[in-house]
Amino acid sequence: MREVAVNFNPFLKPWLAPQPNNVAGKGVIEKPGETENFIWQTRKAEPTQYENDFGDALEKVFEAGAVELQEVVEGLNGIGFRTPEGNAWGADRLAAEFRLLAE
Repeated sequence: MREVAVNFNPFLKPWLAPQPNNVAGKGVIEKPGETENFIWQTRKAEPTQYENDFGDALEKVFEAGAVELQEVVEGLNGIGFRTPEGNAWGADRLAAEFRLLAE
């Protein structure tokens, strides 16, 4: 059988908020030693080229000292990194992008 390398976890389960349960072992945490640990276990899919470029741009902006959201917006616009639609960033648009990518 040929092993195929992937850069994401195809078996990633949707996140569930913890539900209180008084019965030991009946929670949502997987039992140690019974679940395979994937390297990319928190990704639903392999990153797109845009996502990789966005990460590189964010690294530049943070390395330049940005801390607050507006500073990140100004940094991204300053280096010419645009939204997926090709527009300049605004605080609301950047916050929406972070929420989208965090899903």
